[in-house]
Order: sequence, then structure tokens, then C-alpha cells
Amino acid sequence: MHLDQIDSPQKLKQVPVDQLPKLAEEIRQFLIESLSKTGGHLAPNLGVVELTLALHYLFDSPKDKIIWDVGHQAYVHKILTGRKHLFPTLRQYKGLCGFPKMSESEHDVWETGHSSTSLSAAMGMAAARDLKGENHKVIAVIGDGALTGGMALEAMNHIGNEKKDLIVILNDNEMSISPNVGAIHNYLGRLRTYKGYKKAKELVEYWLEKMPSGDTFAKTLERVKDSIKYLVISGVLFEKLGFTYLGPVDGHKLDELMECLRQAAKTSGPVLVHVITKKGYGYKPAEENSVAYHGVGAYKIESGEFMKKAGKGPDYAKVFGSTLVKLAEKDPRIVAITPAMLTGSKLDAFAERFPDRCFDVGIAEQHATTFAAGLATQGMKPVLAIYSTFLQRGYDQLIHDVCRQNLNVVIAVDRAGLVGADGETHQGVYDIAYMRSVPNIVIMMPKDENELQHMLYTAVHYDAGPIAVRFPRGTGMGVSMDTTFRTIPIGQSEVVRDGNDVALLAFGPMVALAEEAAEQLKREGISAKVINARFAKPLDETMLLELSRTGMPVITIEEGARMGGFGSAVLEFYADRDIHGMVVKNLAIPDYFVEHGSVEEQRQEVGLTVENIVQTVRSVAPAMPRKRQRA
Repeated sequence: MHLDQIDSPQKLKQVPVDQLPKLAEEIRQFLIESLSKTGGHLAPNLGVVELTLALHYLFDSPKDKIIWDVGHQAYVHKILTGRKHLFPTLRQYKGLCGFPKMSESEHDVWETGHSSTSLSAAMGMAAARDLKGENHKVIAVIGDGALTGGMALEAMNHIGNEKKDLIVILNDNEMSISPNVGAIHNYLGRLRTYKGYKKAKELVEYWLEKMPSGDTFAKTLERVKDSIKYLVISGVLFEKLGFTYLGPVDGHKLDELMECLRQAAKTSGPVLVHVITKKGYGYKPAEENSVAYHGVGAYKIESGEFMKKAGKGPDYAKVFGSTLVKLAEKDPRIVAITPAMLTGSKLDAFAERFPDRCFDVGIAEQHATTFAAGLATQGMKPVLAIYSTFLQRGYDQLIHDVCRQNLNVVIAVDRAGLVGADGETHQGVYDIAYMRSVPNIVIMMPKDENELQHMLYTAVHYDAGPIAVRFPRGTGMGVSMDTTFRTIPIGQSEVVRDGNDVALLAFGPMVALAEEAAEQLKREGISAKVINARFAKPLDETMLLELSRTGMPVITIEEGARMGGFGSAVLEFYADRDIHGMVVKNLAIPDYFVEHGSVEEQRQEVGLTVENIVQTVRSVAPAMPRKRQRA
């Protein structure tokens, strides 16, 4: 049976076992060809082909619940559950989602995009199953990188204590996006490399069965068995947490893998199956550089060469990384921190130049945030490089440990705003609102890549408390870059275009849209003042009061959540000062989750376009001072 004939797990079960390796080859070839056109998470999915086949062959989805941690490795799962024909639309607007999505299939029992959630969800499903008196398996697939997340360890503690029937598949490929770090990673390495463990365990079990029975003797032999475990492995972490440990097993040998999973299915209580896989398996370029091929755009299959997208300027993250290196060369207080995003946050050069001052703490955003706070108490200048969507996971620590103590921590909020193909789980549109409500913090965002380097310079020299510098995903505006850094006065905006009919008050990259809209309005006889707000907190109060005196309508424009965002701050400013009669319109992200697509399509959907800015200005035309209106 060929791949084209399989549109459900039931069809898969009709394939003879000896034909599954050939089917795995077909799936890999399909992924390599399909993703070369659409892009997507290539290396993670190539690494789990056999594992996914084995799970769907042996278990009964959707009755049995298969939960994917992070979810970027669920493409094979989607293929086997009837969505192969949708892959030409992968991660495209209104197309197939790059992560599990319940509305797509009954086989997607858990939606995710962030790591380390699968075990808690699995425990919840297992508890619900038992309370309802049902009988099915719950299987969570989690990577070794995600296992470093504190939430995963909290869940393991609970699962081991409750002794629920639950299978955890530890997909151990030594990687998350960047190479994994930390003590748990090193522990798994010892398990991985000690090939004698399995044989020693089987030998002991064989002789135990041959020995005479008797409670005392049996207990003695069990202690001997445990002692041998400790002898061959430095600590039996998982079994001490209450799990039956099976493995390690080669995740690319289907016969061994399926036998291990069958054993797991027969075992009562929580079971951890340690599966060794290779990220990018079966495609040489991805095997040799799994970091680069973790998430890809279009590429040439033969060479693996990426199709370069045309861009005006340098990548914002690259500007951040190179600027931080220059600043750190002159300021020994500066240290960089990343929660497993060393490559994504473009800290590679910093790590090479200052290895003792760069800390990759693994997938541990809470720890990263408080770790930064601890550094700051000792006079260091920590720069926490973190995606907006991941900063959400350190929110309590941001409030309690950084802002409450008013510590000098710089938060470099990468991928702020709409992010495109990763979609709703990764949108960086909430951080303005969730940070703005916290005392002591300064929030700023540049209009272009040149202003980014000045803002970063300002941030590392700011010694009055925490300060956040937001910057978007992707390339800059292509502006010339100053060779000398300068300080931007805290809370001071910038007029980039004068006008006297309407004020377009824009934050971050929305300044460029406002300028385009102002040019179009000029042709209609409307004079628009364009202001680069720069700061969401503190606001430029002098500028806002001046606008209130002119009587001009004000349009705020931001690529962030409307509720509690920059525009809300402007409205609150005028309301608190009893300034009435002003027309203030907010253009921002509406109150719903924006799904995947290109950034341009997402902006079109939410109304962050030149056309909508112009239309909004037209709608407030009657409120413009009559003497300033044009024909």
C-alpha cells in the first residue's frame, strides 16, 4: 500500500509490518519535496517518521489520546490522519496549520505551540478518563529540550505520585531549536551512551526469574536489581520519579521501537519510553545542520540551498546581536541571557566573543527572568533576549522579581508584533498590554533598524529600573545605519512629518505605514502629522497635551492588542486629565487570535494597512477644524 492510499490510522493498520520501512521512506520524500515549496518545520518532522508510524499503528487514535509537545513535529501525524492533500497550503493564510489544531481533525486532541505543556495535559486527560470510568491510553510525546521546562518536571512529579496509567515518549534528539544545555541533557547523554544498561538489566531479570521465591529473598534480589541500575547509570531519575523506564531504543528501527511500545502498553502506571532519534534524519543537509533546518523557508532539494527572500534591510535580530557585541566590548557589566534561542535571537556572535558572559538556560523562561534579576542585584547589566510569545511564560517573574524590585534588567523583546506563518501560538501582540500595567518598567520600540541600535544603547545605559526594547521579526527598512550610538531621551517622541489636519501617532514599524498614509492623504488635500511615539510607557505627555490644544483628531496605530495597548494608554491619558471633545481612534489588533499566514495578510485582516488608515482619517474628517480642512 502506497502513501497516497493512506488517509487514516485505520488504513495504516492494513499495511503489513514489513512494508512500514518503505512507507517511512515515502513519507520522508513527501516531506522533503512538499516543504521545499512551502517551508515549515523540516528537521523535527524528519526525525519522528518511524515514531509516528509506530504510534498510529499500535494505538487507536482518536480514542487513544496522542499529545504532541510543542507540536512542530506533528506533520507526519497530520499526513497519517487524512491531511496530506492540504500540505500545499501549509502555514499559509486559511491553509493547513503548522501545529496541531482541534478544528482540523479529531485526531488533534491538544493544541500547542509552546513547549513543556504535554505532560500536564496528558495528566489531565488521564485523570478525566479514570473519573469517567473510560478505558483508553494517553500518550504524550515530549522532546529532551522540552523536558528542561519547569512545567514538564512539575507534571512528572504529579504523574509519578498519582500513578496514573500514562505513557510518556521521550523523543531524545539532543536538540530543541539550538543544541540542548543543562544537567538533564547531560544525564540523558549518559543514558544514551551506556549501551550495556539494557543487557545488564535483562540479565538480572533473567536470573531473578530463576531464583527461588520467598518474600525476604525476593526483596533482597530487588535491592540487588536496583543496585545494578545505580552501578551502570549515575542515578535512575525517572524511576525515582515513579515511572517505569523503558529504553533507550533506536527511534529509527521500527521493529525495536514497536516492541518497546507494546511493552509500554502492557505496563500499568506511568511509563517513560526513551526513544533516540536524529533530527533531520534521511535528508543530508538537515542531518548536518539541524539548527538551520529546524524551521525553513523554500529551498532547493538537491543542494539544500535556501531561497533568499528579498528584503530592504538587515534582519532586526541581527542588528540586535551585532549591536550588543559592540556595547559589551565597552561595558563589562553586560551579559546576555536566552531561554534556548541562541540562534534565533542572533546571539551566536556574542557567545563566541564573550563565552563567559552568555547564558543559554534552556527552555526555562521563568528561570531566565529571575536569573537576570539576580545578576542585576550584583551590579551586572543583564540583557534577556526573548521572543514576545515566550516572555508570557515569565510574566510572574517579570512582575515579582524584576519590576517589583526595580532592577536594571534589559528585556530585548524579539518578534514583537505579528509573526506570520507560525500563527496564533506565536503572535507577539500581547506584551505591550501585559507589561504596560506593571509599575517601574519602560517600554519602547524603534521605527527602523537604525533606531533599534540607539534604543539598545539607551537601554544598557539606563540605570533607573527595568527597560524593554521591542523589535519585530524579519528585515528592517533599509535605512542608513549611524556609526555612533546616541541616547534617546526616555519618554520622548519624534515628529517625522509635520501636518495640521490630523495626527497619526504610530508605534514601531507602524510609523512606515503612517508615512505612506500621510503621502496618500496629501494627494487628497489632507495634511497629516506623523509622530513616531517611540515609547508606550512612559508616554510623551508634552506631545499629547500639545495635540489636545490643536484640536486635531488623533489616530493611534500599533501592531499589538487593542485592549490595554498603546492606544489605550493615550485614551487613559486624556481621560485622567478630563480632556474632553477630542477625537481619538485606535487602530490595533482586535480581540481574537490571529491565525497563520503572511504578515501582510494578517495586517490586512486586522486593518493595519495604509488603506484603512486613510479611510479612518476620512471618517473623522467632520471633526477636523474647518479652517484646516482641504477641499
